[in-house]
Amino acid sequence: MRTGEAGRSGGPGRYLWGAALIAGPLLLALCGPLLAGEAGPRAVSFTPGGGHWLGTDFTGRDVWRQILLGGRPVVLAALAATALGYALALPLTLAAALTGRAWLEESLLRPLDVLIAVPSLLLVLLAATVLSPGPAGLAVLVALAAVPDIARVVHAAAVEAAARPAVEALRLHGESWARIAFGEVARSVRRTLAADAGTRLVGALHLVATAAFLGLGAQPDAADWAVMVDRNRPGLLLQPWAVVVPALLIAGLATGTNLLLDAALHSGGRKGTRR
Repeated sequence: MRTGEAGRSGGPGRYLWGAALIAGPLLLALCGPLLAGEAGPRAVSFTPGGGHWLGTDFTGRDVWRQILLGGRPVVLAALAATALGYALALPLTLAAALTGRAWLEESLLRPLDVLIAVPSLLLVLLAATVLSPGPAGLAVLVALAAVPDIARVVHAAAVEAAARPAVEALRLHGESWARIAFGEVARSVRRTLAADAGTRLVGALHLVATAAFLGLGAQPDAADWAVMVDRNRPGLLLQPWAVVVPALLIAGLATGTNLLLDAALHSGGRKGTRR
């Protein structure tokens, strides 16, 4: 009874707060470029007014228009990096969990353990100095940097699921590896995947934004929320909106994603308890 009451008290609130935090950044990222219109004549005006709702930055560009244009690169890169990271890590981890041969499992996973010791941002920076990636290349680098952590978490859950009698029954029945791996084992660990995906998406947002802040993946004058924070940071006291608004949008997207996934997991846990 107490477990159900605790779940009910937290679930709806998490959904509401998560939806509220994520709605603004997502709408701006998806619809902002359609609403931005044509760039007007540049005129430096740090205070709102004269057709500039949030004023202009130090180069005379309208801050509100830059915000409308700057969400899509960050959001799409983070989503693409998260999806690609799982697409690369999931088959590898499922193969290691289902192999039944310790030496093969070690061969698949131990190289990833070495990479875990290296900070993800350092890996991205080292690769970027050689490859000089654009936005798509940055998403690929962020995905590759996330693979070792994803593999470690998913493997820990998949090993337990692979040892269940249902998996052995499917093997004896002659089911294909793909049917066992994705139809049974991956389905059994979906709640772990959902919880980890929230963490990975937040990490990807942070890494993409940090890389853009450092000038990787996006041009220094690009309309990008992270680039806006970096470009306008020295003039924070003169033009705070150009820094505060994009920073809050990135933070809201990350926090809202975690809250929604947390609420979904609590809801799934209550259903499992009732059954």
